[in-house]
Amino acid sequence: MSKKEKIELKMSFHEHYQIMWPFIKPYLFRAVLAVLVSVPIGALDSVIALALKPYMDIVIVEKTENSPAYIPFLIIAFTSLQGVLNYLATYLNSWVGTKINYDLKRRLFEKLMSMETAFFDKFDSGMIIQRFSSDSDTACSGLLDNLKTFVSRFFSSFSLICVLIYNSWQLAIIAVAVLFLALMPLASVKRRIQKTIWQSVQESTKIYTSYNETHSGNKTIAGYNLQKYIYAKFDDTLKKMFKLNIKMVQKTAWMTPLMHVVVSAGIGAVIWYGSMLIVSGKITPGNFVSFITALILLYTPIKGIGRSFNNVQISFLAIERIVELLDMPPQIADKENAITLDKIKNDITFENVTFGYHPEMPVLKGINLSVKAGSNIAIVGNSGGGKTTLVNLLPRFYDPQGGKILIDGIDIKDYTLKSLRAQMAVVFQDNFLFSGTIRQNILSGKPDATDEDIERVLKLVYLDEFVSSLENGLDTQIGERGSQLSGGQKQRLAIARALIKDAPIVILDEATSALDNKSEAVVQKAVENLMKNRTVFVIAHRLSTIKNAEKIIVINDGQIVESGTHEELLALDCGAYRALYNAQFKNS
Repeated sequence: MSKKEKIELKMSFHEHYQIMWPFIKPYLFRAVLAVLVSVPIGALDSVIALALKPYMDIVIVEKTENSPAYIPFLIIAFTSLQGVLNYLATYLNSWVGTKINYDLKRRLFEKLMSMETAFFDKFDSGMIIQRFSSDSDTACSGLLDNLKTFVSRFFSSFSLICVLIYNSWQLAIIAVAVLFLALMPLASVKRRIQKTIWQSVQESTKIYTSYNETHSGNKTIAGYNLQKYIYAKFDDTLKKMFKLNIKMVQKTAWMTPLMHVVVSAGIGAVIWYGSMLIVSGKITPGNFVSFITALILLYTPIKGIGRSFNNVQISFLAIERIVELLDMPPQIADKENAITLDKIKNDITFENVTFGYHPEMPVLKGINLSVKAGSNIAIVGNSGGGKTTLVNLLPRFYDPQGGKILIDGIDIKDYTLKSLRAQMAVVFQDNFLFSGTIRQNILSGKPDATDEDIERVLKLVYLDEFVSSLENGLDTQIGERGSQLSGGQKQRLAIARALIKDAPIVILDEATSALDNKSEAVVQKAVENLMKNRTVFVIAHRLSTIKNAEKIIVINDGQIVESGTHEELLALDCGAYRALYNAQFKNS
């Protein structure tokens, strides 16, 4: 390893230590206690080997009646103590490991909550589950499960080597030399498996994604008879996982048989040379039996240490991925000394705003727009023109690549995210409802809302009769993503959540698209009544719903091509809005 690589490794370890230390610190006492308990577990391995010398010399060789009868009982006592300590160490390691794991999961989930929308666009659900959950399990279980083993084996090896030296320093030199020779291949394990592990992680995320997509897209799969296609993708992933697992075996499995061969050679050399020492009278048979017993106790776990060491390296790689996540700054976050937005007094202004999900493919091109506080703005245009993208910039789901958005003359980046988003209520085109009850979903808009508030908004979105007909009323479970509700009911529940928030800015992205004509008329009237004196952005496909908007802007290909009232825009010959209107109502 070069000097530069050593410096980078040292820096990397220091950075990792700084990030992981807060998770270890609260449980340091128990963790240290677990390590200390593991010390005598290993050290006591030498008792049996050490006790065999006097037993063999007195009973077997000299054949006297004055045998040390206490030795068998001493072995039983020490072995029993070792068993108790083993249980205690396992308990403490499990307790500490689980605590650290759950704290790590909390911190990772908190980190996940802080990530910007573009992060979720970039990574699929499988990658999210793997990086933010499974890696934590791998890191903690792999390390802490093996910590007791490594500590106990270290002190077991130390005590057994002492027994070896006590019985014969000549044979001990051979035994220790063979031991180091057997352990040498472990030095390069991490380098050999790092790339394969990362490839395995990437493929395993596809398995999670397959299950998630099958659950969420089950109707699409059934409707298009995609079962064979989806299965083929899943099967292909498993085949790749199999190849990677075999590659891992090819890169690491040879270590265990190699150690076995080296260790066996060491035992053979010790037996050969030990026989010579006995014949020459330099050691007694008791010395030799005690030595061989200690040597076997020393070598036996070494032969299988390769697999445990691989697991530890996999855990270290998982920790590196966790550290990478925890050290990753959100792209959209509060500026230093960000101010609080308490109230919108004047206007919202888009100044030469440009944006693209990929910088080389702009979606919005130089948008200039001023919206007075309390006004009602409708946004229409061809599909893919940038309507939803425009309003997504307002709560900073994304930040523009060029230009800026101002509220009361101040860049929205200068406001805290929490206070900025507290001023907005959003109803998306594809609404997301949480698993839980109707009440819980409405209260997510305003946690301190009263039952009277809930009843009021339910009436305004035409859900009161439906809820009252349910056996459990507001406490009815709606299933994951509202699976127990119809499309229209889910849409109206999302609107109720936005209405109860009572925010000064309201964004309605195709808010009535899933409603029937009767429900749409009622909800539209409720929206119009409740959004008075608020700044409203309405994205609408049905132009009939935005005739009364104070201002209509038409966005095509990322640019504002027209702006005005319904009547003004219809009066424009060959106008874009007029073309949309005629296309929608030509058969009416």
